[in-house]
Amino acid sequence: MSYKIILNKKALKEKLNPLEYNVCLNQGTEPPFQNIYWNEKSNGIYNCKCCNNHLFNSNAKFDSGTGWPSYFQPIDKNSIELIVDKTHGMTRTEARCSSCGSHLGHLFPDGPTPTGERYCINSASLDLISD
Repeated sequence: MSYKIILNKKALKEKLNPLEYNVCLNQGTEPPFQNIYWNEKSNGIYNCKCCNNHLFNSNAKFDSGTGWPSYFQPIDKNSIELIVDKTHGMTRTEARCSSCGSHLGHLFPDGPTPTGERYCINSASLDLISD
């Protein structure tokens, strides 16, 4: 896919810490229950760490019990790119920022109503802009 924003990997290496860089640019993951937003209760908007694209509203956040921040829907379906991910011997749906292609996490079909979806997202790929 062609992205609106082309990430400058050299600049991001200076801006992001090693975990954030690995998650966003190498499709890494962070440890559950040991990340900044898994239990965050503040109101606001969660933006892409790399390009500031608006991704999730705190009113769509829920406690999935997984140790990662989870949302039942993005702010706008067009803000998230979904890609088939066949790594690690399984088939999953990867979620990326549609503006820059930064890896966010994965989408699972076991979320709450009204969507039944669970966007399981790495805190390292997000910035919370509090209300």
